[in-house]
Amino acid sequence: MMMKKHLFLMAAALLLLTGCDDDVIDKPPHLVKRDKMITVLVDMHLAEAVYQTKRFSSEELNKYSESDFYYSILHKHHLADSVFEKSLIYYCNKPKEFEKIYTRVVNRLTELEQEQNEKAKQPVDINQTIE
Repeated sequence: MMMKKHLFLMAAALLLLTGCDDDVIDKPPHLVKRDKMITVLVDMHLAEAVYQTKRFSSEELNKYSESDFYYSILHKHHLADSVFEKSLIYYCNKPKEFEKIYTRVVNRLTELEQEQNEKAKQPVDINQTIE
C-alpha cells in the first residue's frame, strides 16, 4: 500500500511540474515505445523499493548507489540513459499519455505484489528437493 502512495505522489508531482508547461516537446527520434517504457518503469520502481527497504547487508548496500540500479536496468533493456530521459520528458509533457502509462505501471506493480502475497500464503514443503 505504501508503494502505491509513493508512486501516486511521484506521478502527481511529475504531472504538476510538466502539466502546466506550454512548450511543445518534439517527439524524440528514438522514442521508447509505451509498452517498453512501462516495463522499464516497473523495473525501476521495484529496484527502488529494494534499495529503499535495504534488503542488503549494509556492506553490500554501500557498494551501490541508487543510480547504479537505474543504470543496470537501462542496460538490461538496451537503453541509453539519454534516450530514456528524452522519452520520459516527452511523455511527461503529454499528461494524458503519461497518466495512462503510470496507470499500467501501478497495475503491474499491484499484480506483482498480489502474486508475492499469494506465494507467501502457500505452505513450504520441506521434503521437496531442489533441482
